[in-house]
Amino acid sequence: MSRIVRVILALNLIAIAVLVFVYPQWMVSPGKLIPGHAQLASDCFACHAPLTGADSARCVSCHKPVDIGRLTTTGLPIAKPLTAVPFHQKLRNQDCVACHSDHAGVKRFRQQGRFDHALLQTSVRNECQSCHSAPTDTLHRQVSGNCSQCHTQEKWVPATFDHNKYFVLDRDHDTRCVTCHVGNDYARYTCYGCHEHTQANIRREHIEEGIRQFDDCVECHRSANEHDIRGRSGARESGRGRERDDDD
Repeated sequence: MSRIVRVILALNLIAIAVLVFVYPQWMVSPGKLIPGHAQLASDCFACHAPLTGADSARCVSCHKPVDIGRLTTTGLPIAKPLTAVPFHQKLRNQDCVACHSDHAGVKRFRQQGRFDHALLQTSVRNECQSCHSAPTDTLHRQVSGNCSQCHTQEKWVPATFDHNKYFVLDRDHDTRCVTCHVGNDYARYTCYGCHEHTQANIRREHIEEGIRQFDDCVECHRSANEHDIRGRSGARESGRGRERDDDD
């Protein structure tokens, strides 16, 4: 390779390097910026640190975490918030680039529309109704909180709880949840308080049948059919919670 060729190649490499730093929006940009950042199209280093890429510290210099979802960067109220409830204030880390990219040539939201609840502070991770509206169907209208007893934060459906596994809600038990689960405590239940299901009546009937030790109805009964009685050995494996006595 002649000296002239080497010089030409060296000059080209120098020119490219200079252009990358002087006009990075032309040389390395993956696409146009979102409309809200259009004024920064010629100022890559407003968001990017040299050689290391986008820097969250530069994001929060304009987007104050306390104002995200509430106020614009100029301090004006947001007319149409992207989310119903501001939640950025409750994130564990202000790592903006972990979720966001403002270039049209890459995925706008890296989470692909599914929010990772592990990003939230531990103290607020189970406060579902602070961000989500409660379902309005017949079942969920009876429930106050306790979402995690049936649902996971990875997926809302399918729910993890199958009531028929523990007790069949047939036509004889078509009632409101709070009738058996007092105070929305779904880890416990009570059978006392309905028709003949008083503690004294149940105890008397079981003694008449020669059953003197019982403390959990669903150990033996899985439906309203009093003759459909499960054996106690397998019942403890499928029973959930324990019966709430009147003295508890």
